Amino acid sequence: MARTPEEISAADFKSRCLKLMDQVEQERTEVIITKRGKPVAKLVPFTAEVPPIFGFMAGTGVILGDIEAPSSELWNAECD
Repeated sequence: MARTPEEISAADFKSRCLKLMDQVEQERTEVIITKRGKPVAKLVPFTAEVPPIFGFMAGTGVILGDIEAPSSELWNAECD
């Protein structure tokens, strides 16, 4: 069963920030920060995202020319 996130005012968050960050990390809970009673931010535990296997190098290649076009360079097939 999911726990209801704790709500805390911005002033209280400012004074307890480091302790709340430790609590969120250890207990894997969420804290909602309010300003004048309205939610403005949420402190959540960090989870490292696993990069996708397919497509992770998309956009890294560079096309330097046409590989199918004939070359203007002359060469001798019979090497000495």
